[in-house]
Amino acid sequence: MLNDKYVIDAVIHSYNLDPRNHAVPRNAEGITEMIFGVVAGSGPEYELTREQYVRDWDVDETVSTLFLESQTDFAIYHPVPIGAYRDGLVSVEKAAEVLAKHPTRFLSYATVDPMAGQAALDELERQAELLNPIGLKLYPSSWTAEGKHRHFRMDDEQVVYPLYEKAKELGISTVAVHKAVPLGPVPMDPYRVGDLDVAAHDHPDLNFEIVHGGVAFVEETAWLLARFPNVFVNLETLNIICAKRPDQFARAVLGMAAVVGDHVYDRMWWGTGHMAYHARPCLEAFEAFRFTDADLELAGQFAPVSQITDEHKAKILAGNYVSALGLDLDKIKAGTAADELERQRAEGLRAPWSTSRTPVGA
Repeated sequence: MLNDKYVIDAVIHSYNLDPRNHAVPRNAEGITEMIFGVVAGSGPEYELTREQYVRDWDVDETVSTLFLESQTDFAIYHPVPIGAYRDGLVSVEKAAEVLAKHPTRFLSYATVDPMAGQAALDELERQAELLNPIGLKLYPSSWTAEGKHRHFRMDDEQVVYPLYEKAKELGISTVAVHKAVPLGPVPMDPYRVGDLDVAAHDHPDLNFEIVHGGVAFVEETAWLLARFPNVFVNLETLNIICAKRPDQFARAVLGMAAVVGDHVYDRMWWGTGHMAYHARPCLEAFEAFRFTDADLELAGQFAPVSQITDEHKAKILAGNYVSALGLDLDKIKAGTAADELERQRAEGLRAPWSTSRTPVGA
Protein backbone atom coordinates (compact mmCIF):
# COMPACT_ATOMS: atom_id res chain seq x y z
CA MET A 1 0.00 0.00 0.00
CA LEU A 2 1.09 3.55 -0.70
CA ASN A 3 -0.37 5.70 2.09
CA ASP A 4 -3.52 3.53 2.11
CA LYS A 5 -3.70 3.39 -1.69
CA TYR A 6 -3.67 -0.10 -3.18
CA VAL A 7 -1.09 -0.39 -5.98
CA ILE A 8 -1.50 -2.50 -9.11
CA ASP A 9 1.50 -2.35 -11.43
CA ALA A 10 0.04 -2.95 -14.89
CA VAL A 11 3.34 -3.99 -16.48
CA ILE A 12 6.29 -5.80 -14.95
CA HIS A 13 8.75 -8.22 -16.49
CA SER A 14 12.03 -10.08 -16.03
CA TYR A 15 14.40 -9.19 -18.88
CA ASN A 16 16.98 -11.55 -20.30
CA LEU A 17 19.62 -9.03 -21.40
CA ASP A 18 22.46 -11.55 -21.48
CA PRO A 19 24.42 -11.08 -24.75
CA ARG A 20 24.14 -14.82 -25.31
CA ASN A 21 20.40 -14.20 -25.76
CA HIS A 22 20.94 -11.96 -28.81
CA ALA A 23 19.36 -13.32 -31.99
CA VAL A 24 19.92 -10.13 -34.01
CA PRO A 25 22.94 -8.55 -32.30
CA ARG A 26 22.74 -5.10 -33.92
CA ASN A 27 19.17 -4.57 -32.79
CA ALA A 28 19.47 -6.41 -29.48
CA GLU A 29 22.53 -4.38 -28.52
CA GLY A 30 20.70 -1.15 -29.34
CA ILE A 31 17.67 -2.14 -27.28
CA THR A 32 19.84 -3.23 -24.37
CA GLU A 33 21.77 0.04 -24.36
CA MET A 34 18.53 2.02 -24.50
CA ILE A 35 17.11 0.11 -21.52
CA PHE A 36 20.27 0.42 -19.48
CA GLY A 37 20.62 4.08 -20.39
CA VAL A 38 17.31 4.83 -18.72
CA VAL A 39 18.65 3.42 -15.44
CA ALA A 40 21.54 5.88 -15.45
CA GLY A 41 20.95 8.67 -12.98
CA SER A 42 18.76 6.60 -10.68
CA GLY A 43 20.69 7.85 -7.66
CA PRO A 44 23.14 6.06 -5.37
CA GLU A 45 20.49 3.93 -3.66
CA TYR A 46 19.03 2.56 -6.87
CA GLU A 47 21.70 2.64 -9.56
CA LEU A 48 23.21 -0.64 -10.70
CA THR A 49 26.37 -1.01 -12.74
CA ARG A 50 26.15 -2.34 -16.26
CA GLU A 51 27.55 -5.69 -15.12
CA GLN A 52 24.91 -5.92 -12.39
CA TYR A 53 22.09 -4.99 -14.73
CA VAL A 54 22.79 -6.44 -18.18
CA ARG A 55 22.11 -10.10 -17.49
CA ASP A 56 19.26 -12.62 -17.28
CA TRP A 57 16.87 -11.58 -14.48
CA ASP A 58 14.98 -14.44 -12.92
CA VAL A 59 11.40 -14.44 -11.73
CA ASP A 60 12.21 -14.83 -8.03
CA GLU A 61 14.30 -11.67 -7.79
CA THR A 62 11.82 -9.70 -9.88
CA VAL A 63 9.10 -10.70 -7.42
CA SER A 64 11.14 -9.96 -4.31
CA THR A 65 12.44 -6.61 -5.50
CA LEU A 66 8.92 -5.55 -6.52
CA PHE A 67 6.94 -6.64 -3.49
CA LEU A 68 9.51 -6.57 -0.67
CA GLU A 69 11.33 -3.41 -1.76
CA SER A 70 8.40 -1.28 -2.96
CA GLN A 71 4.82 -0.50 -2.01
CA THR A 72 3.40 -2.47 -4.97
CA ASP A 73 0.60 -4.87 -4.01
CA PHE A 74 -0.33 -6.70 -7.23
CA ALA A 75 1.08 -6.87 -10.76
CA ILE A 76 0.42 -7.80 -14.36
CA TYR A 77 3.24 -9.81 -15.93
CA HIS A 78 4.09 -9.04 -19.56
CA PRO A 79 6.04 -11.59 -21.57
CA VAL A 80 7.66 -10.03 -24.64
CA PRO A 81 8.03 -11.27 -28.26
CA ILE A 82 10.96 -9.12 -29.44
CA GLY A 83 12.61 -11.31 -32.06
CA ALA A 84 15.98 -9.58 -31.72
CA TYR A 85 16.37 -11.79 -28.61
CA ARG A 86 16.28 -15.58 -28.70
CA ASP A 87 13.62 -15.85 -25.96
CA GLY A 88 11.82 -12.65 -26.97
CA LEU A 89 13.51 -10.73 -24.09
CA VAL A 90 10.90 -11.93 -21.57
CA SER A 91 9.89 -15.52 -22.17
CA VAL A 92 6.37 -16.92 -21.90
CA GLU A 93 7.85 -19.58 -19.64
CA LYS A 94 8.76 -16.91 -17.09
CA ALA A 95 5.15 -15.71 -17.11
CA ALA A 96 3.95 -19.25 -16.45
CA GLU A 97 6.49 -19.61 -13.65
CA VAL A 98 5.46 -16.44 -11.86
CA LEU A 99 1.77 -17.38 -12.05
CA ALA A 100 2.49 -20.84 -10.64
CA LYS A 101 4.61 -19.49 -7.78
CA HIS A 102 2.51 -16.45 -6.86
CA PRO A 103 -1.10 -16.92 -7.99
CA THR A 104 -2.42 -14.33 -5.52
CA ARG A 105 -0.03 -11.60 -6.73
CA PHE A 106 -0.16 -11.83 -10.52
CA LEU A 107 -2.22 -11.96 -13.64
CA SER A 108 -0.56 -12.18 -17.05
CA TYR A 109 -0.87 -11.06 -20.63
CA ALA A 110 -0.18 -13.26 -23.63
CA THR A 111 2.19 -12.08 -26.36
CA VAL A 112 2.73 -13.01 -29.99
CA ASP A 113 4.23 -11.59 -33.19
CA PRO A 114 1.28 -10.85 -35.53
CA MET A 115 3.51 -11.15 -38.59
CA ALA A 116 3.83 -14.88 -37.91
CA GLY A 117 0.36 -15.32 -39.38
CA GLN A 118 -1.38 -18.58 -38.50
CA ALA A 119 1.46 -19.49 -36.15
CA ALA A 120 0.61 -16.39 -34.08
CA LEU A 121 -3.03 -17.47 -33.80
CA ASP A 122 -1.95 -20.96 -32.75
CA GLU A 123 0.51 -19.55 -30.21
CA LEU A 124 -2.17 -17.30 -28.74
CA GLU A 125 -4.38 -20.35 -28.22
CA ARG A 126 -1.48 -22.16 -26.53
CA GLN A 127 -0.80 -19.24 -24.21
CA ALA A 128 -4.50 -18.93 -23.40
CA GLU A 129 -4.33 -22.46 -22.01
CA LEU A 130 -1.03 -21.89 -20.25
CA LEU A 131 -1.53 -18.40 -18.76
CA ASN A 132 -5.28 -17.69 -18.75
CA PRO A 133 -4.30 -14.18 -19.87
CA ILE A 134 -6.39 -11.06 -19.34
CA GLY A 135 -4.65 -9.13 -22.12
CA LEU A 136 -2.61 -9.44 -25.30
CA LYS A 137 0.71 -7.57 -25.60
CA LEU A 138 1.95 -6.57 -29.06
CA TYR A 139 5.10 -4.88 -30.36
CA PRO A 140 5.22 -3.09 -33.74
CA SER A 141 8.63 -4.52 -34.66
CA SER A 142 9.24 -8.00 -36.01
CA TRP A 143 12.37 -9.78 -37.20
CA THR A 144 12.74 -12.55 -39.75
CA ALA A 145 14.95 -15.58 -39.14
CA GLU A 146 17.59 -13.79 -41.21
CA GLY A 147 17.43 -10.74 -38.93
CA LYS A 148 15.51 -8.44 -41.28
CA HIS A 149 13.34 -5.89 -39.47
CA ARG A 150 9.65 -5.63 -40.38
CA HIS A 151 6.70 -3.87 -38.80
CA PHE A 152 2.92 -3.75 -38.92
CA ARG A 153 0.09 -1.32 -38.20
CA MET A 154 -2.57 -1.85 -35.54
CA ASP A 155 -5.27 -1.20 -38.16
CA ASP A 156 -3.99 -3.82 -40.61
CA GLU A 157 -7.02 -5.97 -41.39
CA GLN A 158 -4.92 -8.82 -42.79
CA VAL A 159 -2.11 -9.00 -40.23
CA VAL A 160 -3.56 -8.04 -36.86
CA TYR A 161 -7.38 -8.05 -37.05
CA PRO A 162 -7.50 -11.88 -36.99
CA LEU A 163 -5.63 -11.71 -33.67
CA TYR A 164 -8.21 -9.29 -32.26
CA GLU A 165 -10.97 -11.71 -33.17
CA LYS A 166 -9.07 -14.66 -31.73
CA ALA A 167 -8.42 -12.69 -28.53
CA LYS A 168 -12.13 -11.94 -28.15
CA GLU A 169 -12.95 -15.59 -28.83
CA LEU A 170 -10.58 -16.54 -25.99
CA GLY A 171 -12.11 -14.03 -23.55
CA ILE A 172 -9.28 -11.47 -23.80
CA SER A 173 -10.68 -7.93 -23.64
CA THR A 174 -7.51 -5.79 -23.72
CA VAL A 175 -4.83 -5.33 -26.36
CA ALA A 176 -1.70 -3.52 -25.22
CA VAL A 177 0.75 -2.15 -27.74
CA HIS A 178 4.24 -0.80 -27.16
CA LYS A 179 4.38 2.72 -28.61
CA ALA A 180 6.47 5.94 -28.44
CA VAL A 181 9.81 4.24 -27.60
CA PRO A 182 11.48 2.68 -30.68
CA LEU A 183 13.25 -0.63 -30.22
CA GLY A 184 16.75 0.36 -31.19
CA PRO A 185 17.88 1.46 -34.67
CA VAL A 186 14.55 0.89 -36.45
CA PRO A 187 12.05 3.19 -38.21
CA MET A 188 10.02 5.44 -35.91
CA ASP A 189 6.77 5.35 -37.88
CA PRO A 190 5.37 2.09 -36.38
CA TYR A 191 5.80 3.58 -32.90
CA ARG A 192 3.41 6.45 -33.63
CA VAL A 193 -0.13 6.14 -32.28
CA GLY A 194 -2.18 7.11 -35.35
CA ASP A 195 -2.82 3.49 -36.36
CA LEU A 196 -5.03 3.07 -33.28
CA ASP A 197 -7.78 5.34 -34.62
CA VAL A 198 -9.33 2.81 -36.97
CA ALA A 199 -8.54 -0.16 -34.72
CA ALA A 200 -10.34 1.42 -31.74
CA HIS A 201 -13.27 2.38 -33.97
CA ASP A 202 -13.57 -1.05 -35.57
CA HIS A 203 -13.25 -2.94 -32.26
CA PRO A 204 -15.22 -1.01 -29.63
CA ASP A 205 -15.47 -4.19 -27.55
CA LEU A 206 -11.69 -4.19 -26.97
CA ASN A 207 -9.64 -1.94 -24.71
CA PHE A 208 -6.56 -0.55 -26.46
CA GLU A 209 -3.73 0.12 -24.01
CA ILE A 210 -0.99 2.48 -25.19
CA VAL A 211 2.11 1.36 -23.30
CA HIS A 212 4.54 4.27 -22.83
CA GLY A 213 1.71 6.62 -23.81
CA GLY A 214 2.68 10.29 -23.49
CA VAL A 215 6.43 9.72 -23.78
CA ALA A 216 6.08 10.90 -27.39
CA PHE A 217 3.21 11.94 -29.66
CA VAL A 218 1.40 13.61 -26.78
CA GLU A 219 -1.04 15.65 -28.88
CA GLU A 220 -2.06 12.62 -30.94
CA THR A 221 -2.56 10.63 -27.75
CA ALA A 222 -4.73 13.40 -26.30
CA TRP A 223 -7.05 13.31 -29.32
CA LEU A 224 -7.24 9.51 -29.18
CA LEU A 225 -8.39 9.74 -25.56
CA ALA A 226 -10.95 12.37 -26.54
CA ARG A 227 -12.48 10.32 -29.34
CA PHE A 228 -12.33 6.72 -28.17
CA PRO A 229 -13.51 5.64 -24.70
CA ASN A 230 -11.80 2.27 -25.22
CA VAL A 231 -8.28 3.79 -25.40
CA PHE A 232 -6.16 3.94 -22.24
CA VAL A 233 -2.60 4.98 -21.38
CA ASN A 234 -0.18 2.77 -19.45
CA LEU A 235 2.27 5.10 -17.68
CA GLU A 236 5.30 2.82 -18.04
CA THR A 237 8.35 5.05 -18.73
CA LEU A 238 6.39 8.14 -17.66
CA ASN A 239 6.82 6.65 -14.17
CA ILE A 240 10.59 7.05 -14.63
CA ILE A 241 10.14 10.58 -15.91
CA CYS A 242 8.05 11.33 -12.82
CA ALA A 243 10.92 10.14 -10.62
CA LYS A 244 13.72 11.86 -12.55
CA ARG A 245 12.07 14.86 -14.22
CA PRO A 246 8.72 15.70 -12.58
CA ASP A 247 8.40 18.90 -14.60
CA GLN A 248 8.46 16.85 -17.80
CA PHE A 249 5.96 14.39 -16.30
CA ALA A 250 3.65 17.33 -15.67
CA ARG A 251 3.97 18.48 -19.27
CA ALA A 252 3.15 15.04 -20.62
CA VAL A 253 0.12 14.46 -18.40
CA LEU A 254 -1.29 17.93 -18.99
CA GLY A 255 -0.63 17.49 -22.70
CA MET A 256 -2.76 14.35 -22.70
CA ALA A 257 -5.39 16.23 -20.66
CA ALA A 258 -5.55 19.09 -23.18
CA VAL A 259 -8.77 17.87 -24.80
CA VAL A 260 -10.36 15.61 -22.15
CA GLY A 261 -9.54 17.73 -19.10
CA ASP A 262 -9.99 15.99 -15.76
CA HIS A 263 -11.21 12.84 -17.54
CA VAL A 264 -7.54 12.07 -18.19
CA TYR A 265 -7.39 10.88 -14.58
CA ASP A 266 -9.83 8.09 -15.53
CA ARG A 267 -7.83 6.90 -18.53
CA MET A 268 -4.36 6.24 -17.09
CA TRP A 269 -3.02 3.01 -15.60
CA TRP A 270 0.03 2.78 -13.35
CA GLY A 271 2.90 0.75 -14.79
CA THR A 272 6.62 0.75 -14.03
CA GLY A 273 8.16 -1.98 -16.19
CA HIS A 274 9.97 -3.20 -13.06
CA MET A 275 12.70 -4.56 -13.17
CA ALA A 276 13.55 -2.13 -15.97
CA TYR A 277 13.60 0.58 -13.31
CA HIS A 278 13.02 0.10 -9.59
CA ALA A 279 9.36 0.66 -8.72
CA ARG A 280 9.87 2.32 -5.33
CA PRO A 281 11.29 5.76 -6.31
CA CYS A 282 8.63 6.02 -9.00
CA LEU A 283 5.80 5.34 -6.56
CA GLU A 284 7.20 7.76 -3.99
CA ALA A 285 7.67 10.45 -6.64
CA PHE A 286 4.10 9.94 -7.90
CA GLU A 287 2.69 10.12 -4.38
CA ALA A 288 4.51 13.40 -3.78
CA PHE A 289 3.70 14.83 -7.21
CA ARG A 290 1.58 17.97 -7.65
CA PHE A 291 1.22 20.36 -10.55
CA THR A 292 2.51 23.85 -9.98
CA ASP A 293 0.11 26.78 -10.22
CA ALA A 294 1.96 27.83 -13.37
CA ASP A 295 1.37 24.36 -14.87
CA LEU A 296 -2.37 24.54 -14.26
CA GLU A 297 -2.78 28.16 -15.30
CA LEU A 298 -2.15 27.24 -18.94
CA ALA A 299 -3.55 23.69 -18.91
CA GLY A 300 -6.57 22.56 -20.90
CA GLN A 301 -7.76 23.74 -24.30
CA PHE A 302 -11.51 23.82 -23.59
CA ALA A 303 -11.68 23.78 -19.79
CA PRO A 304 -9.25 24.05 -16.87
CA VAL A 305 -7.53 20.95 -15.50
CA SER A 306 -7.80 20.36 -11.77
CA GLN A 307 -4.93 19.67 -9.39
CA ILE A 308 -4.25 15.94 -9.08
CA THR A 309 -5.69 14.60 -5.81
CA ASP A 310 -5.32 11.49 -3.67
CA GLU A 311 -8.57 10.23 -5.21
CA HIS A 312 -7.15 10.66 -8.71
CA LYS A 313 -3.95 8.89 -7.71
CA ALA A 314 -5.87 5.98 -6.18
CA LYS A 315 -7.74 5.52 -9.46
CA ILE A 316 -4.53 5.63 -11.49
CA LEU A 317 -2.78 3.19 -9.14
CA ALA A 318 -5.55 0.58 -9.18
CA GLY A 319 -9.14 1.73 -9.68
CA ASN A 320 -9.01 2.53 -13.38
CA TYR A 321 -7.37 -0.76 -14.27
CA VAL A 322 -9.76 -3.03 -12.40
CA SER A 323 -12.74 -1.08 -13.73
CA ALA A 324 -11.64 -1.32 -17.36
CA LEU A 325 -10.79 -5.03 -17.16
CA GLY A 326 -13.74 -6.02 -15.00
CA LEU A 327 -11.61 -7.29 -12.11
CA ASP A 328 -12.80 -7.65 -8.51
CA LEU A 329 -10.51 -5.45 -6.42
CA ASP A 330 -11.86 -6.77 -3.11
CA LYS A 331 -11.03 -10.32 -4.21
CA ILE A 332 -7.54 -9.26 -5.28
CA LYS A 333 -6.97 -7.53 -1.94
CA ALA A 334 -8.16 -10.57 -0.02
CA GLY A 335 -5.71 -12.78 -1.91
CA THR A 336 -2.67 -10.60 -1.31
CA ALA A 337 -3.54 -10.06 2.35
CA ALA A 338 -3.13 -13.73 3.18
CA ASP A 339 -0.07 -14.91 1.26
CA GLU A 340 3.54 -15.50 2.29
CA LEU A 341 4.77 -12.30 0.67
CA GLU A 342 2.44 -10.25 2.86
CA ARG A 343 3.91 -11.87 5.97
CA GLN A 344 7.38 -10.88 4.78
CA ARG A 345 6.20 -7.37 3.91
CA ALA A 346 5.07 -6.89 7.50
CA GLU A 347 8.75 -6.65 8.45
CA GLY A 348 9.10 -3.40 6.49
CA LEU A 349 10.56 -2.42 3.12
CA ARG A 350 13.94 -3.92 2.25
CA ALA A 351 16.75 -1.77 0.83
CA PRO A 352 16.64 -1.22 -2.96
CA TRP A 353 17.89 -4.20 -4.98
CA SER A 354 18.98 -5.93 -1.73
CA THR A 355 16.89 -9.01 -2.57
CA SER A 356 18.24 -9.25 -6.14
CA ARG A 357 21.20 -11.36 -7.19
CA THR A 358 23.27 -8.19 -7.70
CA PRO A 359 22.64 -5.78 -4.79
CA VAL A 360 23.74 -2.15 -5.02
CA GLY A 361 27.37 -1.88 -3.95
CA ALA A 362 28.00 -5.61 -4.28
